Order: sequence, then structure tokens, then C-alpha cells
Amino acid sequence: MKKGCLFIASLFLACVNLPCLAQNYSIDWYKVAGGGGVSTNAIYQVNGTIGQPDASGVMMGGSYSVIGGFWSLIDVVQTPGLPNLIISRAGNSVIVSWPDTGSYTLQQNNNLANSGGWVTSGYTITTANGTNSITVSPPQGNLFFRLQQ
Repeated sequence: MKKGCLFIASLFLACVNLPCLAQNYSIDWYKVAGGGGVSTNAIYQVNGTIGQPDASGVMMGGSYSVIGGFWSLIDVVQTPGLPNLIISRAGNSVIVSWPDTGSYTLQQNNNLANSGGWVTSGYTITTANGTNSITVSPPQGNLFFRLQQ
């Protein structure tokens, strides 16, 4: 009798439509693109793709940061507490600008691995409409800029 009841109960459960529990799935936004390359030295390696300014925001860790977008030969290093430097392009020239809100020294370095390589920039600073700027024309080689107080 017990075997018969167990068989009927098993048959009943097999015939009952049990609800299926679904998992929460999502498809995050990604972009696949070509180009870019690898930059490496004995300690660090960065893989990147050109032309992806919308791929992510600034990725930061310690004193390093990476910003998605076109790789450039000219870049800025932001100094905490000082105005941000801005890079823009005009034809074959690169313009580095910052708000004219204090007395700062624009420095440049052609190799970020050389922390002692920062020197006062020799480019002529133009001030217009509350903004200081320099024009690098034509840009050649790696060049990094920062402000110092």
C-alpha cells in the first residue's frame, strides 16, 4: 500500500506544472572596436583602443589614471588643488588651456617615468577671456603638461 501511495504521489507531482524560477540576467553595455595597442615597461602594462571616449570614465588607482579616447602625443597631468588643464585641437595644433585664476607655473615633461624631468614650459602663454593657453604646433613626440604653484 505504501508503494502504491508513493507511486501515485510521484505521478501527481510529475503531472503538476511547477513554476520555473528564472534567474536575473542583464546585458551590460559594451563596445567592441579595433585599433589601439599595448604600452608596457618592466612593471606596468596598459592595453587600449583608439577612438573610444565613450568606453568608460576615468579609471584611477593610486597616483595613476587612464582615460578612454584617442591616444595622443600630448597629455596633461592634473595637480590636485590646482585648476584642471584642458587639451583641444585646432587644425594641426594642440592647445593646452586653464582658467586664469591664480599665479601658476606651467611645466612640461617628455617622459612621465622621469619624475625629475619636469621643467618650466617655454611655450608663450596667451591670456584671453579669463583663460590662459599655449599652442603647440605642430605637436611632435610625447609631451606632458602640469601646473605648479
